[in-house]
Amino acid sequence: MIRVGIVGYGYWGPNLVRNFSESPRFKVASISDLSSARRAAAEKQYPMAKVVADCKDVLADPSVDAVAISTPVSTHFEIARAAIEAGKHVLLEKPMTREVGEAQRLVDLAAKHKTTLMVDHTFVYLGAVRKMKELADAGELGELLYYDSVRINLGLFQHDVNVIWDLAPHDLSILDYLVAEKPVAVQATGTKHVAGRPESMAYVTLRYESSFLAHLHINWLAPVKIRQTLLGGTKKMIVYDDLAIAEKIKVYDRGVDVEPSPDVAYQLRVGYRSGDMWSPKIDQSEALKVEVAHFADCVEHGKTPVTDGEAGLRVVRVLAATSKSISERGRVIRLGEDD
Repeated sequence: MIRVGIVGYGYWGPNLVRNFSESPRFKVASISDLSSARRAAAEKQYPMAKVVADCKDVLADPSVDAVAISTPVSTHFEIARAAIEAGKHVLLEKPMTREVGEAQRLVDLAAKHKTTLMVDHTFVYLGAVRKMKELADAGELGELLYYDSVRINLGLFQHDVNVIWDLAPHDLSILDYLVAEKPVAVQATGTKHVAGRPESMAYVTLRYESSFLAHLHINWLAPVKIRQTLLGGTKKMIVYDDLAIAEKIKVYDRGVDVEPSPDVAYQLRVGYRSGDMWSPKIDQSEALKVEVAHFADCVEHGKTPVTDGEAGLRVVRVLAATSKSISERGRVIRLGEDD
């Protein structure tokens, strides 16, 4: 059984503790949080775990095999670095770090110490997203053309990150999982609507060497909550609505067929195709439960996580380029140009 320590018992920490405690492959050995109120709540809910204020006590415990880190992003690097150097396997909340250099150092450290480094890109483990991956890999969609996402709601304003670093990692991790081709450049515009707070709204475009294009609309100041994604292919197209109670994924046999005209040389004839729509059955398991089981496989058998440190690094690289593009009024930023 893998003994795990959870660092941070705020917004996401309780979900981590619950899933680790329910897994037969883990034992929650310790929980740390700076807040006395949150520590009291953890002690009441999980009396079998050692609850401490300082995460150093968790990292120094030789009986702890793995650490799950759910703290503000500004603290991720130092805590994860210390955990890896202590020989612990690490599950690190998104975004992985606040800087590209920090993410790269964690990847290198994990390789050096031969420990598992996995990033908590939870959406990758959703049944709906895994079904999209299955359909795309099977060629059901044809050649992928675009990814268009709207991820908006009212609040919650973060104090340490802007709307991009808060919401965009979800779509960036999904893209990294679904699309084999990786983006080469990013262009973004965004603005701050509340004085003294970071950007609350942004539009992000990811450019690829091929004609594939990805666009993200993210917003903390929308009157409604929308989580909708379109994935278009030459054969079929998918509409994914994460808030739908049923039929989260709808596959449309719709598109266009382009053929040379037999009458006029060099002229193309466009035909519209409108076929059936169907909603495939998807795994309803909680994404975090699936993720925790995968983390156990990686720790026990030395497997490479689907959302490993390299995947986390790629997401941080896009986030950093997006912030730079916004600061430079929408300039196209080549990925890796300032790494």
